[in-house]
Amino acid sequence: MAMKSHEFASLLCSRLCHDLLSPVGALNNGIELLADEHDPEMRARCLDLLAESARASANKLKFFRLAFGAAGGFADVVDTREAKAAIEGLFGGDGRIKLGWMVEEPTMSKAALKVLLNIALIAGDALVRGGNLDVGAERHEGGLDIVIRAEGNRIVLDPELKQVLIGAVGEDDVAPRAAAAWLAHSLVQEGGGTIQVADGEEGMLLIGASLPA
Repeated sequence: MAMKSHEFASLLCSRLCHDLLSPVGALNNGIELLADEHDPEMRARCLDLLAESARASANKLKFFRLAFGAAGGFADVVDTREAKAAIEGLFGGDGRIKLGWMVEEPTMSKAALKVLLNIALIAGDALVRGGNLDVGAERHEGGLDIVIRAEGNRIVLDPELKQVLIGAVGEDDVAPRAAAAWLAHSLVQEGGGTIQVADGEEGMLLIGASLPA
């Protein structure tokens, strides 16, 4: 039986709340500190921290809107520059992760773009000490190939995420932290495609998705 829409919505809400808790909590703490702080230098520092937390919250929301939501209205295709900006906003703010963009296609279907964003999210999260995140996509007569490569000193991929991506976990066993993996798997499966994960080489993670035309 396919996962019901409200069950998947619950997974996504849990994931969103988890990811937004830190920057929104920092905003709340910063406002409380600012209210009690009278030293000009410390107030300036509090304002900087508030601005940083606000940017992080906004970037996460922009990414999740495109990766999980109905961004772009009802159009069949979305500008791939939106995906690049979303990934840069999510991972590029502190300089820990360097994005390599190798997507020449000007547009992609919403489903394909969501697959790209969600596997990029998984690969980027695996770069716990930073590194390089390369995003590539190539269209051919048979369809579209998407490849995400993460390279860094330490890569940690949750084994459950890998199992969900390749379809080795039952729907009833999907945890909120695997929402992105489940969405990518479901979209690729619905399109008759496949996802491959290669994490055997130390310091390297490859996630590929093939989507038929």
